[in-house]
Amino acid sequence: MTLGRLSPRDFAQRLAAEGLPVRIEPFTVRVRSDIPALASGLRLHYAAYDLAEDGFADFHVQIARRRALRRWIRPQADFVFDGARPFKPLPLAQAYPMFEWGFNWCIANHCHQYVMIHAAVMERDDRALVMAAPPGSGKSTLCAGLVCSGWRLLSDELALIDPDRLALIPVPRPISLKNASIEVIRRYAPDGVIGPAAHDTHKGTVAHLRAPEASVLRAGEPARPGWVVFPRWEAGAPARLAPRTKARAVLGLMENSFNYSNLARRAFDTLTRLVDRSDCFDFSYGVLEDAAACFGKLEPPAW
Repeated sequence: MTLGRLSPRDFAQRLAAEGLPVRIEPFTVRVRSDIPALASGLRLHYAAYDLAEDGFADFHVQIARRRALRRWIRPQADFVFDGARPFKPLPLAQAYPMFEWGFNWCIANHCHQYVMIHAAVMERDDRALVMAAPPGSGKSTLCAGLVCSGWRLLSDELALIDPDRLALIPVPRPISLKNASIEVIRRYAPDGVIGPAAHDTHKGTVAHLRAPEASVLRAGEPARPGWVVFPRWEAGAPARLAPRTKARAVLGLMENSFNYSNLARRAFDTLTRLVDRSDCFDFSYGVLEDAAACFGKLEPPAW
């Protein structure tokens, strides 16, 4: 059964009591909270996701209200993971983005069966496009634009590479948009579902674009390597793909990896094989429409 099949009353009651075991391939997260803003965000963005029926969960998280005076004066919430509170509390109004950030943290810190890169991943014709870049590069805006142009979403934040199969593992979730990017995507994709904005976060104003249902339904289908791209947004810049050497591409992926130091040789071998099977580029752009048109012309690698 999907989350969207629950009535609003049943949804809120189960979320506050035993928690909802949400299947977000390849993981299950049991999330518990009595905060209405979080319930609204989950209902909006995760309606198409399945509830796990077997009771097992990879992660148990709670978004919990701070008690005592904080219940009434500038109320705050904690992210609780297996009973621990790994982060400072945030304002209650930021409960939903806190869940998304916290879930990213859970994966990045505990799922070392994968080589993990801070990257957006999309797919077309079974070929994965891996866009690795630090924050502020325009990666998520470009990811949202390409997904709204027909690419399948695998992930906005985390490239998960299975070292044994050299496969990109989908984790399709809402795309995080920040500041000016929110209105850029509203104009570019007026039919896209964007949730309420959370203001004054450590990233500025944040809102999330719902993942396409088609991407959610295909979450069990990994993709083969296709392209590795390092994007950079520049005001007024034309959309331009410039070839990047394989050696520099490997170094760029290493710099953006979450667990390279944990996996060492296994990570190095995986990244070199990924790059060997991919066409590699640097990409600069200033207008999203031009960028989407440029990527629409990408030819799949010959190998």
